[in-house]
Amino acid sequence: MTIIAASGTVIASAALFIVLSGFAGLKNFSLEFSSFVDPDLKVIPSKGKSFILSENDALAIQSIDGVLGYSKIIEERVVLEFDNKHQIVTLKGVDENFTTVTSIDSMIYYGNWLERGTDQIVSGGGVSRKLSYGTLDLTRHQKIYVPKPGKGQITSVTGAFTSVNAYNVGILDINEELNNEYIFSNIETARYLLNYAEDQVSSLEFKLTEEADQTVVSEALKNALGTKIDVKNRAQLNDALYKMLNTENVAVYLIFTLVIIIALFNVIGALIMMILDKRESIHTLFNLGTTTKDIRRIFFLQGSLMTILAGIIGLSLGFVIVFLQKQFELIMLTPSLAYPVELKIINFIVVILTILVLGVLASKLASQRITKDLVKG
Repeated sequence: MTIIAASGTVIASAALFIVLSGFAGLKNFSLEFSSFVDPDLKVIPSKGKSFILSENDALAIQSIDGVLGYSKIIEERVVLEFDNKHQIVTLKGVDENFTTVTSIDSMIYYGNWLERGTDQIVSGGGVSRKLSYGTLDLTRHQKIYVPKPGKGQITSVTGAFTSVNAYNVGILDINEELNNEYIFSNIETARYLLNYAEDQVSSLEFKLTEEADQTVVSEALKNALGTKIDVKNRAQLNDALYKMLNTENVAVYLIFTLVIIIALFNVIGALIMMILDKRESIHTLFNLGTTTKDIRRIFFLQGSLMTILAGIIGLSLGFVIVFLQKQFELIMLTPSLAYPVELKIINFIVVILTILVLGVLASKLASQRITKDLVKG
């Protein structure tokens, strides 16, 4: 009975560790793609859609320790037309530093990145599929429209929109949301469409040195640029994704904790059966002067030791399985992609604490079955 109860705890703790490691791998896999296009820090206007970056501001940024480089961005919703088909997309105009701040050019699976001084665009795969265009089709162009600011009645399309003829030179594959939403252009194209001034930008995207402290650099940027801006890190830029992944992580943990609780009912049952089986020995100990409290402590320690040892064995078994998956890719999602797993210290701590707390509670509950009437025989 004891072996069966301990085996259930071993399997439950191993399963909890494997699931937490698997979910950590999936989380890193999901966030890996955002790291290619998201900067370490992003400066956005605290009010409105743009702000002015003066020469003094640029000099102040250059003097901040930890900043490896930054890119000026102009971003706005536009209408993209091709072959009389239209789609509202987000145009992101970037300067020549953008490919050093991010690794977006590595996400192009067909075509090339932008050439400076041209009206070229690079499109997400979803946008190109919806409008049915490819790359470098010089006989047909994409047309980008942006409504002109102003009041009054619209008398002509030409007067209502600023437009530019563009040519798609590359197709990106980042994730479903960005593929269906974004096109990229040179910042000069976006500046012309939105009629922005030379020093007017929608945001600044920063790449930091490896040893830089994001909090310190964020405060330095706020001091340099004043109250007109807010600073967000990569987690804050993807706050919805992080919240979803963290919520799923908690839900998975709670579900498998419930499995452990069910397994520990076997431990409670085993201890109770042991107490009933050892009634004569318990009565003998009582007659020799052992108190009821001491006898309870014996069975409490036995149950706690059993669950803790079973938890350690299960954790070790789970570690071996996760390690083998990480090293030898035993389970594949696709022929070229192994199921992602991640070994993290926090997962070891979570499993040990969970087994320790629940095992102690189960042993305490079972040991309370020992009463004065029982020990007296």
